[in-house]
Amino acid sequence: MLDDLKYIHQKDADDALGVVGKQYKQLSQGYDVSFEPSAPIQNVVLAGMGGSALPAVFLKSWPTTTVPFDIARDYVVPSFVGPNTLFISSSYSGNTEETLSALEDAESKGAQIVVIAAGGKLADKAAEKGYPTFTIPGGIQPRMSSFYFLAAFIALLEPLGLVPAGSRSELDAAADWLAKQLASFAPEVATDNNPAKKLALELMGKSVVVYSGPLLFPAANKFKICCNENAKNVAWVNQYPEFNHNEFIGWSSHPEDKPYAVVEFRSNLEHPRVQKRFTVAEQLLSGLRPSPHVVEPIGETLLQQLLWAANFGDYVSLYLALLNGINPTPVDLVERFKVSLG
Repeated sequence: MLDDLKYIHQKDADDALGVVGKQYKQLSQGYDVSFEPSAPIQNVVLAGMGGSALPAVFLKSWPTTTVPFDIARDYVVPSFVGPNTLFISSSYSGNTEETLSALEDAESKGAQIVVIAAGGKLADKAAEKGYPTFTIPGGIQPRMSSFYFLAAFIALLEPLGLVPAGSRSELDAAADWLAKQLASFAPEVATDNNPAKKLALELMGKSVVVYSGPLLFPAANKFKICCNENAKNVAWVNQYPEFNHNEFIGWSSHPEDKPYAVVEFRSNLEHPRVQKRFTVAEQLLSGLRPSPHVVEPIGETLLQQLLWAANFGDYVSLYLALLNGINPTPVDLVERFKVSLG
């Protein structure tokens, strides 16, 4: 099925595979936006939901921020937000009600505000109030625009000294590197030689449980979300070492034949004790849970491994959608939920 290009084109009517194959280009997106702080920035808070918050998780791993950074997935912002907070209002559609509400809360606390959006009410409000706005190219699903957002974050934060100097150059170099890594995942590559297709076949018909260490969590989290939204497949995510303090025990009881597929993103850049936890946990849980499908990302740097793992996960989720017999792109149930919510 996954080697039948006619079937792929029929099911993938919106060309999600084509969008994912070009995601690396998003990393080089330029933004001609300037922002001058009105007071020293002591912390950064980003408000966003779903695919508009997803890329912010990358910042916690790479390149990391030089001041405390928090992600608000709520109608309100943290109590510490104030005039020394850089508040980033992030919504691809620009119509996310939680994000619009959080923006009003941040305004009431006197935060310094920047907007990242492709349009909608958020862009209109930014124009009305003169907020610096990073306009994301539209026309795709939010979960497929993550690298646009990542490029915008770096464009905003590096000139302010809130991420390490050279982050923009590293991102550009990684984009060129990533472009050369994706050929083996393409739909034209037969399953026997395509690791993304192989893994998708292993996941078919099962609930997907994804684990990683802290450094690769952004990619693991993105894979979980794309399994949900692309494949319309239940998936969960967690990370080591937290896993060993609770969820680890959950695998030890009944039923023995668990209807799950476990995927582990293991990086040689994680803390040595985290790496050991993966192997020890696998030994102790042998026979108590499905054997994990281990993904070892390609790349010499953390950024390279993150981008490779994120793109690999995207391809796997799209092939899983095709195996599930569905078009990966639409998220009709989410739209119906928004209408029902009023």
